[in-house]
Amino acid sequence: MVTTLLVVVICLAIVFDFINGFHDAANSIATIVSTKVLTPFQAVLWAAAFNFLAFFIIKDHK
Repeated sequence: MVTTLLVVVICLAIVFDFINGFHDAANSIATIVSTKVLTPFQAVLWAAAFNFLAFFIIKDHK
C-alpha cells in the first residue's frame, strides 16, 4: 500500500513538473511576441534552440 502511494505521488510530481515547464516556456514566448520583438515562429525557434543547448551546457541532469 505504501509503495503504491509513493509511486503515485512521484508520478504526479513528475507530471506536474513537466506541465510547469510548458507554462514557463509559453510565458517567455508570449512576452517576446506581444512586444513584437520576434515573430511567433522566431520566438518558438529561439526557445527550442536554447532549451536544447541548455541540456548540454548545464550538466546537472542524470
